[in-house]
Amino acid sequence: MGGYRNESLFEDGVDSVYVEMFDSQSFRRGIEYELTDALAKRIEAETPYKVISSRDRADTIISGRIISAGASVLTSERETGRALEREVELRAVVDWENLKTGELIIDNMIVSATASYSEWQNQSFEYASTIAANKLAERIVELMEKPW
Repeated sequence: MGGYRNESLFEDGVDSVYVEMFDSQSFRRGIEYELTDALAKRIEAETPYKVISSRDRADTIISGRIISAGASVLTSERETGRALEREVELRAVVDWENLKTGELIIDNMIVSATASYSEWQNQSFEYASTIAANKLAERIVELMEKPW
């Protein structure tokens, strides 16, 4: 059946989300804090859900772990081989559980995001990883929408 509908893009019966601190399997520390913070802010700004600080009072819990945080060379200088531009890729596994029903709304979904940086422009891995964490948070919030 085609056509338009004006249903909500978000889960019915869910008012609140507890955002659990993401774990990290990466050797790069601090990215898990950036991702968790960015995700909580995006949920508040872009969904009808309220982020709750108490797990016991929340309707749902979203959690996950960063499975990789790596950098690769995008472009290099011809003569010296030095990297001109690099790319950070973050990959995470995400779960979202309805605490009322025990149902997994998102079950072990792998999400990734990238951001580029150049040391020649005084940018660092940390700079790009912050951008990638924000993009990753955006993708996770997109997963929280019901499929069309």
